[in-house]
Amino acid sequence: MPLVPDQGTRPPSALAGANLALKFALELAALALLAYWGAVTGDGFGAVALAVAAPAIMIVLWARFAAPRSGHRLAAPARIPLELGLFALAAAAGYAAGAIVAATIFAAAAALNAVALTGWRQWES
Repeated sequence: MPLVPDQGTRPPSALAGANLALKFALELAALALLAYWGAVTGDGFGAVALAVAAPAIMIVLWARFAAPRSGHRLAAPARIPLELGLFALAAAAGYAAGAIVAATIFAAAAALNAVALTGWRQWES
């Protein structure tokens, strides 16, 4: 099986489901990286506030513009850069917080997931 999916190929249903599950896991990991960044960036109450506010902002943006059931979900040409941008921001936050290994694994998994979502035409799922 090639590393980059063929544009016209549909994956086996188990593989397609696993790719969508990976996307959900990446969403959760992005929240964790943002919370970790907030916790190590601030001091005292500031750390708590940043650890709550950073992932909360992502949750609001994702729920409003990217969630499949959102009444205001953006069309794919606008939503894909938003989703990938939030993932990139989470990876950058992880790097800034010193979680180099976690941020690197996250960024690599997000990139591979985006390639698979594109190749298997799963962005609308």
